[in-house]
Amino acid sequence: MSSLLESAVKLDTGNDPRYAVLWLHGLGADGHDFEAIVPELVGPKWPAIRFVFPHAPVQPVTINGGASMRAWYDIKSLDREGLQDDVGIRKSMKAVNGIIEALEKQGFTPQRIFLAGFSQGGAVALAAGLRYPRKLAGLIGLSCYLPLGDTMAAEAASANQTLPIFIGHGTFDQVVALQYGDASAKALSALGYSVEMHRYPMQHSVNAQEISDLRKFMEIQLKSE
Repeated sequence: MSSLLESAVKLDTGNDPRYAVLWLHGLGADGHDFEAIVPELVGPKWPAIRFVFPHAPVQPVTINGGASMRAWYDIKSLDREGLQDDVGIRKSMKAVNGIIEALEKQGFTPQRIFLAGFSQGGAVALAAGLRYPRKLAGLIGLSCYLPLGDTMAAEAASANQTLPIFIGHGTFDQVVALQYGDASAKALSALGYSVEMHRYPMQHSVNAQEISDLRKFMEIQLKSE
């Protein structure tokens, strides 16, 4: 089993789940950060789902003075178009692949696995999900941006070319500016992906309307599977 899966927070919404949601937290948080969203998000008639919230490794983060915290990769600059931690991002992408593969061994087919993330976790989810070699159920990026965009077209997996994508962003976000979420949605649309871009009057957070919209998005994928 993937070590990240083994140590992750896991919540089952019912007995014998055959669907899974792999959810990556943001910088400085941990796998407990989005536990509370489960009862708010899940519909009453949904099949049983296993929510998996892994903990990112602890590592130094440049923009925070080199202080160590849970992070999926180093952030070297607040300028999203500046120097990226390519090595760190790809290391986390590989770790995500390992969790999905471990879930497969537990009986969850990729077509029944949603990959989601918030902020830095959302960035990793977008980068990893679009490159994953087997079709997933859906991709969710909240208050985030698309990293490694210059290699996206060359590295995208054909299996996930039709992957439904939900992107949500706050119009008052002062951590990851709305322009980066908009630019990411636009870039993915230009590559032929089916993207739902949602904007909300909030800062770097999640609100009730976003959860409601996300519920509708996931419900469509659950019914079509």
